Amino acid sequence: MIDIENTGSGVFVLRLTQGENRFHPDFLDAFEKALDGIAGEARAVVTTGEGKFYSNGLDLEWLTANGDRLDWYVGRIHGLYARFLTQNLPSVAAVNGHAFAGGGMLALAHDFTVMRADRGWFCLPEVDINIPFTPGMAALIQGKLPTEAAHEAMLTGRRFTGPESVAAGIAHHAVAEDEVLGKAVEIATLLAAKEGKTFGAIRRTMYRPAIIALSGEATLDVPA
Repeated sequence: MIDIENTGSGVFVLRLTQGENRFHPDFLDAFEKALDGIAGEARAVVTTGEGKFYSNGLDLEWLTANGDRLDWYVGRIHGLYARFLTQNLPSVAAVNGHAFAGGGMLALAHDFTVMRADRGWFCLPEVDINIPFTPGMAALIQGKLPTEAAHEAMLTGRRFTGPESVAAGIAHHAVAEDEVLGKAVEIATLLAAKEGKTFGAIRRTMYRPAIIALSGEATLDVPA
């Protein structure tokens, strides 16, 4: 589910290899295990997908079959986002394709984001699929995005291309498909030179409201 590559410069690449990379519990387990596995050696981490998807977020098929575990499931996802906000490891999302819903929020939880310039969208479609944001998810989005971008993304479900994402302050770079991972590793290599504990402490202070919200109630206010 997660392939790990050591670039040799203190940067580890985690390649998500489950198609749409939806957040099935087994996928979340594998993600956490991969982060645990590199914790002692890595100085920065890059995540990327394969083909046309970075991640499409919640596994709605699993959730439909396990509705009684909703709060537990959302709490697991909150925990993954919070881990990226609290760890001492700098992170870069190499968004190779679509980053929708929870997958878009996963990218936002990273320190920097690189997207494709030609294809692939960033989209928060919750308003169109009738799944409201939790307070933690809303705090993450609003903490990471400019006010106007968060407002539009959350209330309209607009699909942003790579260049549009950069213009809106959602992503930091939009490059050709074959340059996405290389650009992300380049950024991560620069971040790897920072002192991790200091980097993490600064980030934790910057995004304290989102971290607190993600650590709180994980209930989705799903319309009846």
